[in-house]
Parts: sequence; structure tokens; C-alpha cells
Amino acid sequence: MPAKSRKPLRETVSVKEICASLKISRRTFYEWRAKGKAPRCWSLPNGELRVYVDEYERWLDEQGEAA
Repeated sequence: MPAKSRKPLRETVSVKEICASLKISRRTFYEWRAKGKAPRCWSLPNGELRVYVDEYERWLDEQGEAA
């Protein structure tokens, strides 16, 4: 019986990692999120937010273009 092929897992970053990278507070991140200006997030079952690395990189590129 052949082994099931699985999609490779996409890497994620946490809100804490994003805030550290951008040198912003969690409050700022959540304000951006409330205004629809943060990268697209999804919730783990425990309520913690995660962002896919490729989505975060895309969002960063967009911010550079807007500047």
C-alpha cells in the first residue's frame, strides 16, 4: 500500500515574532489588525494568532511599495 502523500506544512510566525521584527508593540499590531492594515492572520484552537511566512513577506513587500 503506497504511503499517503502529504502537503508540506507552511511555515508560520507568531504575533510576538512579527512585533519583534517590526519593533512595534502588540497593541500597535492589534490596532492595525482592527483597521484591516495587518497581515492576514488565522487562529489556533487556543486562540493564538499565526501568520503564514509567505503572507507576511507579501504584506511587507506591499508596505514598501506604498511608502
